[in-house]
Amino acid sequence: MKEKKLRIAVVGVGYLGRFHAEKYARMDDVELVGVADVNKTQAEAVAKCVETRAYRDYRDLLGRVDAVSVVTPTALHHEVSRAFLQSDADVLIEKPVTATLGEAQELIELAESRGLLIQVGHLERFNPAVAALKEMMVHPPLFIESHRLSVFKNRCTDVSVVLDLMIHDIDIILNLVPFKIRRIQASGAPVVCPSVDIANARLEFANGCVANITASRISMKNERKIRFFQKDAYISVDFANREITRIAKDESAVDAVIPGMGVNRLCFTNADPLDDELKSFVRCVRRREVPEVTGQMGRDALKIALSIMDQIEASIRLFRRT
Repeated sequence: MKEKKLRIAVVGVGYLGRFHAEKYARMDDVELVGVADVNKTQAEAVAKCVETRAYRDYRDLLGRVDAVSVVTPTALHHEVSRAFLQSDADVLIEKPVTATLGEAQELIELAESRGLLIQVGHLERFNPAVAALKEMMVHPPLFIESHRLSVFKNRCTDVSVVLDLMIHDIDIILNLVPFKIRRIQASGAPVVCPSVDIANARLEFANGCVANITASRISMKNERKIRFFQKDAYISVDFANREITRIAKDESAVDAVIPGMGVNRLCFTNADPLDDELKSFVRCVRRREVPEVTGQMGRDALKIALSIMDQIEASIRLFRRT
């Protein structure tokens, strides 16, 4: 017997939400019931492209879908997600999960009380280089360095670069270093936008691991790289090119760039992380499986990101008073 199609909607069909709608529309086991956006013209354009119905008010979709992608501005994540959870729909919420920890916790508790799923859209978790990273990492990292740089784009400026870009690396690092953070040091500044455009954070973990994280949306180039240093090995991940390089101890590597260290490279050029993320969400909804990035994981990353922002904003206030 053929499985019934999963009824899904997308709320917020701007730059990223449009891609969500296009991916769902191509899935054989999904019925894209509709797309919603306060910009009626945008909603209608996307709806026409994916052959579904456009809505200006997301509430018109409540009770009509099994699941939803919430791709609105961050300030609306809580309101929209709560409404769909209350109508018994599972939700995929783009990162950051919400604007505050209290909002995130309320959604988590609401979902648990109704037996529903929350998946948070930390897209890099579905980058195949990140999956390969777990298998390559034999020992816990001692030092981590990440750079997530972007040329300026006139979107996603409703939140700071910490919540827009850095939170990706925060989530990955928290997933790979299973120890508590004992200290955070952070600095940053608004340059073009009212919110912070460039930031650096140093996370110190209880096991001695240190992570140095830099994010900028006013760079002259695009770069998304993270490096892990551990005993007898160094692992570099290039998110943009979906490449991973491991330089590890190898006594036979006498002519290597680093004597006694062999090089192993993997490349995943044909991967589509967003497609994998959405298919994973659909699978979790169907099978009632725990998502790769749960609501609690989204909250954990948000907690660190907000702590970083608190430090940066305190420094900015102090600077302006002097």
